This record gives sequence, structure tokens and C-alpha cells, in this order.
Amino acid sequence: MKKVLVLILIMLMGSVLVACGKEDTKSIQESDSVQADTEKEEKSETKSEKIEVDKGLLNVEIKLPASMFEGQDIESVISEAKKDGVDEVTKNDDGSLTYKMSKAKHKEMLKEMQDSILEGIEETKNSDDFVSIKDVTYNKDFSEFVLLVDKEKFQNSFDGIAGFGLGISGMYFQLFNGVNPDNYKVTIIIKDETSGEVLDTVVYPDALNE
Repeated sequence: MKKVLVLILIMLMGSVLVACGKEDTKSIQESDSVQADTEKEEKSETKSEKIEVDKGLLNVEIKLPASMFEGQDIESVISEAKKDGVDEVTKNDDGSLTYKMSKAKHKEMLKEMQDSILEGIEETKNSDDFVSIKDVTYNKDFSEFVLLVDKEKFQNSFDGIAGFGLGISGMYFQLFNGVNPDNYKVTIIIKDETSGEVLDTVVYPDALNE
């Protein structure tokens, strides 16, 4: 299971997240180098938001637990993060990594994750690989997914793996969106489309330890 999780984590992003906004009190002069990078990232932002980021007043730090990097080369992870636009990556004594980036970059990465999850949901609903799944509903913060299925087809298939994928994706989004890693969870509910009977309920990350 750990190997499967690592592969999925690498595919999803290679980094994950406990987001917390943090003000940087540096002067305009100290953040001139940040301005050049953030101007490209801020094209879709308002003028006032550009000014705030360019001044270095808005930055985000994300701590990535060491458990997310099992089996990976840390130096490669750090290198890839910087290529993706993360300004600073600090390796902590406990093996975790702390990413520091502009608010604009964090917002961009969060939006990319959201789009990826929504795309995955559509693929799950329409893929021939999951013949029992008729629909997928979810809440705004992706902490709960409901898979509406054909009970008979579901019980004779391996379509439950779709719930696993959504669970991992939801975990990423939760952590990256600032949920405390001690409290976050993603619930997958499998429900018969016709009767409304709940066939199974899986809660992540608890299910990964079973």
C-alpha cells in the first residue's frame, strides 16, 4: 500500500502541504528580486494585489511532512519544487520540508489541484474502467465524496479503487488549503444509486494505516 501511495503522491504533485499565511515585513528594496518573478504570476490579479505581493507583504509557508517523501530523493524533490516556482525550500531536522512562496503562486498551485480533482471526478464518472459508478458528488473543500453506484456491479468489481484516488487527492487539497495535519480527513461514501443504501464508508488518512 505504501508503494501505491508514493506513486500516487508523485503523480499528483510531489509536494504537500500545511498552508498558513504569514506576513513578511521586509522593505520594498529587499523584495525587488521577488517582484520580477511575481509580475508574470500576477497577470490575472488586481492591481492592488500585485502591489501587495511585489512588496513581499504576502507570502505562504507550507510544511510538507517527512512521510510524504518516503522512497524519494529529497534533493530531487527540492530541485523540482524550485523549478515549479517555489521561492525557498528548507529541509527540517525531522525530515519535513518547508516551502515558501508568494501568495499568488500558492493560489495558482491550489487552483491547479482543484482543477485536477474535478477532472479526475469527471473521468471517474465517465470511464469504462469504473462501470458501476454512476455519479460522484462532493463538498466545496473536497473533504467528502459520495460515489453513487450500481450495487450489484460494484460488489463484483474493483471500482473501490476510485475512492482511494479521490481520497488521496482530497488529502492533498486539505493540507495544501491550510487544514491542520492532526485534524484533516477525507470521507469516501459508497452509496447504492437506487436505494440510497450506504455500502461502505472509508475515512482517510485512517484507512492507510489499516
